[in-house]
Amino acid sequence: MTYSYDQLAQWDKQYVWHPFTQMKDWLEEEIIIVARGEGVKLYDTEGREYYDAFSSIWVNIHGHNVKELNDAIIDQLGKIAHSSYLGYGNIPATLLARELVEIAPPGLVKVFYSDNGSTAVEVAVKMAFHYWRQCPNPRPEKNKFLTLMNAYHGDTIGAVSVGGIDLYHGTYRDLLFPTIKVAAPYCYRCPFGAKAGQCEKECEQALEKAFAEHAHELAGCVIEPVIQGAAGMITQPPGYVKKVRELCDRYDVLMICDEVATGFGRTGALWAVNHDGVSPDLMAISKGLTGGYMPLAVTLATQKVYDAFYGDYAEMKTFFHGHSYTGNQLGCAVALASLELLKKHNLVTEAARKAGVVKKVLAEFNELPHVGDIRQAGLMVGIELVRDKLTKEPYDWQEKMGIKTCLAARKKGLITRPLGNNIVFMPPLVSNDEQLQEMLEIIKASIIQVTEG
Repeated sequence: MTYSYDQLAQWDKQYVWHPFTQMKDWLEEEIIIVARGEGVKLYDTEGREYYDAFSSIWVNIHGHNVKELNDAIIDQLGKIAHSSYLGYGNIPATLLARELVEIAPPGLVKVFYSDNGSTAVEVAVKMAFHYWRQCPNPRPEKNKFLTLMNAYHGDTIGAVSVGGIDLYHGTYRDLLFPTIKVAAPYCYRCPFGAKAGQCEKECEQALEKAFAEHAHELAGCVIEPVIQGAAGMITQPPGYVKKVRELCDRYDVLMICDEVATGFGRTGALWAVNHDGVSPDLMAISKGLTGGYMPLAVTLATQKVYDAFYGDYAEMKTFFHGHSYTGNQLGCAVALASLELLKKHNLVTEAARKAGVVKKVLAEFNELPHVGDIRQAGLMVGIELVRDKLTKEPYDWQEKMGIKTCLAARKKGLITRPLGNNIVFMPPLVSNDEQLQEMLEIIKASIIQVTEG
């Protein structure tokens, strides 16, 4: 049975509550209903095509409708779609765990499955909190977390607690557990008043001060390594992640890295922590894990963390946490196929090369009078729109310049989503040079149309 656009749009507006969407605006706008995908493009019910310039919320690596990934799911579906992982194993989950440990940063040797990035972070936070209660020398007073301002780690309550974006998190403050927050290194607009790129010393001093003052109560330090995504694509100075690792070691604090957005080649390395040669104690991964095909997440842990939960049944050291779809066979099967494609097409190295292509094109954006700062880590890009280029005076958020620019781009055949007045560009890793340039030209033309039109 087929349905017309008018029918689908009517039912959508009547029955659906969309995430991160003001539904009053949604009900007043002409909406897009995606019908299919092919490569780096999406197609709506009316046959119009759009570049998927933000990888369908940062998850897509290989493009849409990829035969190898389709076949992996179909093959697994012919065997079993899902069975409980509580007290049972399954073939694709076992194989995927082995593959992930082989490619993970050294020392991460245990795989705990969940179903999305928020839960992967929740798992890491609970593991770190619990660790200090049953490690060889228990220290239950270590029950807080050091987090970065403007961090985003997901939307469940634990993940929100270690986040720091008031727009998303402020309303729920009374529900959250307290954390120790430290200013993140926003070198483009320094919280310490230094000129761009000259505040590394101040950032390190603030970080060290927080560790020194609170080490006795810190169970873990949670960071998005190299770049803070939802904050507006805020990049960290080289060596910052390594400094966090050094401080965690010095003050006996578990290091938790949220690689949900940055993993699987997105920053030009397989893991963002690889840029600084760092291994965390716990690492959350999701998004690109299945190539954007299925909900699946993993929390990777060291042997030290794992051993704190290992003991006789009567000791009650079990990690009492799980999900109905933990270790789901369809998700694990397509994740295995995705990892194979990463290797086959050398996508991580290619992503690093393509980042150079993107950087060269983005240099032209500096000529635009209403582009303030351009922040890039591999194929993760944020283009800041400002009222005044010289002073970098921002647009008032109520002017919705980011939203208007993305709507203009949509009419030109490109879909992305803004972060406030920052335009996100995060294309599938398989995008070729010509496609990358064409996508950026559409974004540039849309910026000009909205800010100068």
